[in-house]
Amino acid sequence: MILSLRSVFLASALAGVLVGCNNNKDGAAKPAAGGGGDKVTLVSSDNPSQVLAKLNGKDITLKDVDDMVGAQIKDLEKKKFDARRQALEQMIVQTLVKEAAAKEGKSEEEFLRANIDAKLPPPADAEIQKVFDENKAQMPPGSTVESMRAQIINFLQQDQKRQVAMKLFGDLRAKAQVEVLLSEPPAPRVTVEAKGPSKGGAGAKVTIVEFSDFQCPFCSRAEPAVDEVMKTYGDKVKVVFRHFPLDFHDKAFKAAEASACAEEQGKFWEFHKTLFANQGALDVGDLKTHAKTLGLDTAKFDACLDGSKMKAKVDDDMNAGRKAGVNGTPAFFINGILLSGAMPFDEFKKVIDAELAR
Repeated sequence: MILSLRSVFLASALAGVLVGCNNNKDGAAKPAAGGGGDKVTLVSSDNPSQVLAKLNGKDITLKDVDDMVGAQIKDLEKKKFDARRQALEQMIVQTLVKEAAAKEGKSEEEFLRANIDAKLPPPADAEIQKVFDENKAQMPPGSTVESMRAQIINFLQQDQKRQVAMKLFGDLRAKAQVEVLLSEPPAPRVTVEAKGPSKGGAGAKVTIVEFSDFQCPFCSRAEPAVDEVMKTYGDKVKVVFRHFPLDFHDKAFKAAEASACAEEQGKFWEFHKTLFANQGALDVGDLKTHAKTLGLDTAKFDACLDGSKMKAKVDDDMNAGRKAGVNGTPAFFINGILLSGAMPFDEFKKVIDAELAR
């Protein structure tokens, strides 16, 4: 089985999917309920003062709506650009492969097989046997190593194939005259108040406001990238943490309150690290155990947690997040520019370097 061009680009496209916890679990838009007397009028104007609806004599304008969902609309614009850029790159590579294959008198499939599959060393028999043994229960009845050999080899070589393919495409592109004229639109910015526990330089040129959920697995996966940001940029960057516990994470809200109680005793970041390292232990009893382990005043902490002293603080963070357009975690606003999901360090670096250059 050879690596098709489509599979390479599909893999890269899917790399950005499922990188965050999202409140809209079914992924579908929820239609608004309307009364039988609703009058619907299509509006195409982008004028902020355009009236979209009248409610008991009061106008609801485009600006009113965009103040609520403007960040999401701008994020959709970015996704549209990314889709176009990905399609453009795919078209460029497809053309280069077609031309290179024609020069060698081969079909595109023959060219890819000769330049990708043929350059991959076959896996050792012991490695094939190991995969077969570990996955035999999920294979069709009566499967043998020999009957599954081709599929197992393909599975073991996927990462290698992708690396070899991307190098091939890069080499073809380097030899060609390629001028990309598609320009990225200016990154949208959202005003987000940077209040809450922070680390980094007080007068930093770049402020990152993170909305996070202690029960969200993607939030914990984002932590290494944030740590790398602090290690790389030091006092040039300030990171501010704000709470956004999702409603389907039953322990997240209390965990957020607990971290705020720890903040009251000057131990937020220590508690923050403990919670992400122990996401399977977020019951109230576990939270109190974590506080004791970190040397907090347990009587004060327990009273704070049991009395929901920090509920208003968590609610305030959540309201700020919703206003900024957050509907999933983690969400990072880098000088107001949204970076959504557990992105790698390089994605942070691109935005931060551009901001520092300003």
